[in-house]
Amino acid sequence: MSSMTDIVFLLLIFFMVTSTLIAPNALKLLLPKSNNQTQAKPLTTISITDDLRYYVNTNGKLTPVRFNEIEPLLQRTIPQGEEIYISLNADKSVPIEEVVKIMNIARRNQYKMILATSPEK
Repeated sequence: MSSMTDIVFLLLIFFMVTSTLIAPNALKLLLPKSNNQTQAKPLTTISITDDLRYYVNTNGKLTPVRFNEIEPLLQRTIPQGEEIYISLNADKSVPIEEVVKIMNIARRNQYKMILATSPEK
């Protein structure tokens, strides 16, 4: 019985150590609230933080980019084809002008833009 408890404690320590090594690729944004949700699956995500930093999700990894690098990056990484959806995650304190700039990039390249929101309670 004592050897079984040793194994359990070793497994517990192993899982505790490995779970702290995992760094999530997520930004903490306060999204605007809405009751409407879309069923479309976005191909990639563009995020704008409250201090106006831009991040693009490329291959499952958030990459910080400058604004003028967003359009060339999307053109390189997104294949041309049928309807392509991009999710825009903008903090609710971001000026609407910054959101419109990203929407203009999507319009020029014929991408469909989804504005991410959090559900209302």
